[in-house]
Amino acid sequence: MSGNRTGKMIEFDSPTGKTPGYLAIPESGSGPGVVVIQEWWGLVDHIKDLVERFAKAGFVALAPDLYHGKATTSPDDAGKMLMALNIDKASNEIKAAANYLLSLPEVSPAKVGTVGFCMGGQLALYSATKNPDSISACVDFYGIHPNAAVDPKELQVPLLAHFGKGDDMVTKGWAEDLVKSFKDAGKSVEAHYYDAGHAFFNDTRPQVYVPEAAQLAWERTLEFFRGALK
Repeated sequence: MSGNRTGKMIEFDSPTGKTPGYLAIPESGSGPGVVVIQEWWGLVDHIKDLVERFAKAGFVALAPDLYHGKATTSPDDAGKMLMALNIDKASNEIKAAANYLLSLPEVSPAKVGTVGFCMGGQLALYSATKNPDSISACVDFYGIHPNAAVDPKELQVPLLAHFGKGDDMVTKGWAEDLVKSFKDAGKSVEAHYYDAGHAFFNDTRPQVYVPEAAQLAWERTLEFFRGALK
């Protein structure tokens, strides 16, 4: 999809200054907003393509660049960048991205959801618990970050979560415990478990990509957002 992108790089105001991001608007000209949050690799082409996919599905989508221009294909470097990320700053930038979308006339109805993958999945969830005034729904794809612990009692918006049964980073047992903690707190959570491992949604990594699981998770995500952001 890389050669057919219709989006563009922008900058939006955040508490720490300007934050870059990739924005795409649907052909219809309007729709609810979605903040797409990167994996530990950075704002790479895969994330930009996902922004495009959300726009094609009718959403105004924005991926904030939480690494501010840095990106990598090295797992070692990605791990270092993940650990160096300031969680509160990242959460503030995600909130600022949501508020930027809410300021756009194209975002109609004026609601925004977060969706993230791996590191981004945990940040999407963390930000949703911290910023219910800006974020109306959350989708977590196998989220993990050791420094972004969430308090289930703080979640005030509906949550959809996708996990791989064979994930060795976000194990099924850990995922089930997480989901149970939200349900025990009386929160709205829908979770699905797929015959797949970690990062099964990433179609640029054939060694982990599982097309059937990815397609089903995508369809469920669109259905969830269309219901929660109307």
